[in-house]
Parts: sequence; C-alpha cells; structure tokens
Amino acid sequence: MIGRLTGRVEAVEEGRCLIDVGGVGYVVQASTRTLSALPSPPALAQVLVETQVREDAITLFGFADSAERDWFRLLTTVQGVGAKVALAILSALSPRDLIGVIATQDRAGLTRAPGVGPKLAVRILSELREKAGAMPAGPGIAAPSMPAGGLESDAVSALVNLGYRRSEAAVAIGRIVEQLGVEANLDAVIRAGLRELGR
Repeated sequence: MIGRLTGRVEAVEEGRCLIDVGGVGYVVQASTRTLSALPSPPALAQVLVETQVREDAITLFGFADSAERDWFRLLTTVQGVGAKVALAILSALSPRDLIGVIATQDRAGLTRAPGVGPKLAVRILSELREKAGAMPAGPGIAAPSMPAGGLESDAVSALVNLGYRRSEAAVAIGRIVEQLGVEANLDAVIRAGLRELGR
C-alpha cells in the first residue's frame, strides 16, 4: 500500500500527474486543487496517496494535504460516490466549503460538482450530516458551526437573500461571530459578512 510519494513532477495533465520516484514514474489521479498546488515540472513535490486496488488495476489518488485525503475517504463511503465523483467534488469544493455545504444542507452548492445530481446530493448531505463536523477543514481553518436560530442563522439568511450561496455565507458569518462575539449587533455582523464575502 502506497501512502505518500516524494519525487520529481514530470508532467501535470487534466485530472492527473506523473511523479518520478527513483526512476519509476507513478501516474497519480488528483483534484484540480491538488494539481494546482504542485510545483511546475521538473520540481520536487510530495503528495499523500490513497491506493485503490482492483482486479484489473491499481490506481493512485494524490492529495496536497491530509484534510483533502480524509474527505476523499469519507465521500467514497457514500453509495454512488466513486473515486472520480469524489475528486470532482473536491475540485469544486475545498474541505472548508464542504463542511459549510453539509452544515447548511446546501444541495445547490453540492451539485456544482460534475457528476453530482440532485438525488446524489441529497444522499451525500443526509449520510454525512453527522460526520462533517468532526472532519478537518484544512490547514489553519476552523470549521463553521451553524446553530439553528439566533444571530448566525439570521445573518446567514440575510446574506442568502442578497444572493450569496448559503455555504459561503455560513463560513463567512461563522468567522465574523467568532471575532465579534455572539453579543454583536445583527447589522454589524451582516456588514462585516458583506465585507468578508466582497474580498
């Protein structure tokens, strides 16, 4: 089982890269997020790897960080989500965005990923609802929390009514409330959220 590769990036193509480790070239499937994080060939790079062994093939999936790899593992536990769909989801949504999408049950945000239709989105949201909060959001990023009702919920609703996606609004408002505190004025939280989303 291969868990990590450190070697020279020989090529980066759509959906995959070739990494030379000691003269052996490994083809590694990866999300666009991981591929864009790789240095330009022929620089050295390190990727975390999930190995999938089947009767007809051994496939390597690469990740820039452990948060993305952990989400890949979790996503592939959902019926109907294979490795290809999981990588498509991770290309469309970062681990932080995924937590926000699942916390707010944002079906539209999930269907932005190629291969994820409304039915599959509902299945992912329902099966991962209880697990998403414990998942990593990525390096140095706190996971958003969305309690029912109250300041955060009202502020998120206001931003959604202004045209922002629920998952984006939830992440931004979560950060703002953490900075200003739960006693903050609703108008101040909404204004700060608009500034955050406008960056």
